[in-house]
Amino acid sequence: MTIEVELQPPPAATPTWAMLRTLGGIAMISGLLVVVAYQTTLPMIAEKQRILTERLVFQVLPGAVSKRDFIVTEQGALAPAGEGIAGDPIYAAYDAEGRLKGVAISGTGSGYAGPVTVMFAYDPGCHCIVRSKVLKSNETPGFGDKLDTDPEFLKNLEALDARLDVTGTALANPIVTVKHGTKTEPWQIDAITGATISSRAMGKAADQAAQRAVPAIQRELTSLSQPN
Repeated sequence: MTIEVELQPPPAATPTWAMLRTLGGIAMISGLLVVVAYQTTLPMIAEKQRILTERLVFQVLPGAVSKRDFIVTEQGALAPAGEGIAGDPIYAAYDAEGRLKGVAISGTGSGYAGPVTVMFAYDPGCHCIVRSKVLKSNETPGFGDKLDTDPEFLKNLEALDARLDVTGTALANPIVTVKHGTKTEPWQIDAITGATISSRAMGKAADQAAQRAVPAIQRELTSLSQPN
């Protein structure tokens, strides 16, 4: 007895070009969705960052109700903040009568567990830093957080000397952190006992911020004093 087996023809192969075209279309659509999502959320992210920055500026400069944003360019010039302008941002803050309350500047110093970024309030009248707020820190809890909370340490930031030298291009005296109990000069920061490295980070951040921003601030003080 003969058994006949009906052989089925193999399925037609999918053309390589058609497969690539389909995958390319999927990739293009996915990329387009990512771009649309990014463009949609970008204004919301920018607005949240603007509100946060404004709150921090008003925190280090109490009494301020408005601000103007500037950039200290790589050449040391002061320019209104805008798209495509690179440099260090600073914020001139004004009270309700339009008087300049001070300028918020930022710097970064190396701490025990990484960089410590701090916003400082600079008073052009006394040529000094008068307040600070840590923006970013990975320092050991209980030690690093003292940079924002220790009353004795914060006295260092009530009138920290940041006056310029005779050339007007650099600080007359670099801001430095010294061993606890050895401060003798107004440009020195008295370290916190047990948190010397974190304290040094604060000193480095203050010096960096002032060295970059203060020459431009003092040079353009007349312009900065105008609220609009």
